[in-house]
Amino acid sequence: MLPTILTTLLFAISATCAGRTTRVLGGTEANFWRITVATILLGVCAHGFGNGFSGSALPYFLASGCVGFGIGDISLYQALPRLGARLCMILVHCIAAPFAAIIEWLWLGTQITPTQVCCGILILGGVTLALAPTNRISISKTSLKAGIFFGTIAGCAQGFGAVLSRKAYLIAEISGEQIATINGGITAAYQRIVAGWVLAASCYLAVLLIAHTKRQNSVMSEQSKLPLCSRLTLVWPWLLGNALTGPSLGVSCFQWALSTTPTAIVLPIVAVTPLVVIPFTRITEGDKPGFRSLAGSLLAVLGVVGLTWVRLRR
Repeated sequence: MLPTILTTLLFAISATCAGRTTRVLGGTEANFWRITVATILLGVCAHGFGNGFSGSALPYFLASGCVGFGIGDISLYQALPRLGARLCMILVHCIAAPFAAIIEWLWLGTQITPTQVCCGILILGGVTLALAPTNRISISKTSLKAGIFFGTIAGCAQGFGAVLSRKAYLIAEISGEQIATINGGITAAYQRIVAGWVLAASCYLAVLLIAHTKRQNSVMSEQSKLPLCSRLTLVWPWLLGNALTGPSLGVSCFQWALSTTPTAIVLPIVAVTPLVVIPFTRITEGDKPGFRSLAGSLLAVLGVVGLTWVRLRR
């Protein structure tokens, strides 16, 4: 359970840093540069201390990266501007966890206890309570439909990507490879992110080509008109923090957790990430949580404690 909890904390810090970078760089560009920096960092560690591109599970980790880092993140950044952060996080997390549990059960035969199911539902219910918008949502039908479509794809991709990693670890175990460690998690994260980087770079290139034809558009913000080096200079500490705590250390711990724990347990705990962000945004942005956010957070924490207790008893 330790790597799962570390994943949640690291992802929360990464999300806080991402908020700063996306304001200046935009979603697609910020996503590309954070993955690029993380790929370099993970590559140094994986080839220096891990297994690099070796291992019998390499094809499955590459596929997991294409689905999770590639399709999942691309769809997420399409859903965010249409639904908003709150609705998007609820949709993605509440789809990813049960979808992954069902796929892993059907494909790999992994079973979880009724108590673990109840704790997972409690966590997702707490997240929903804490993040649900308080006022009536003013979203057009077109944006709502498109946002739900992309959010559903993002949730399914996140869940299926996690199951592919679980399959990869089973193959490695059958082959006698010892990868259920933090070094193994770094290697898996590196192999996944390389595949994800290819898709992210392709999307970024497409955005650059489109932006080139609209360079004189007066609607562009002043920051978006700045040269790339100037924009990176403005946010490089946040970009480095995002890459280090998210796709580097965060995903390494996430893969470490998946090497020993079913997705039906890992993903609900990781779903608490938006709630862990609350105290960080309170410090960095002065955002004060309301009563409902605190109540939902308490329910989610109780669910995490329950899952941890059940896991330790076993």
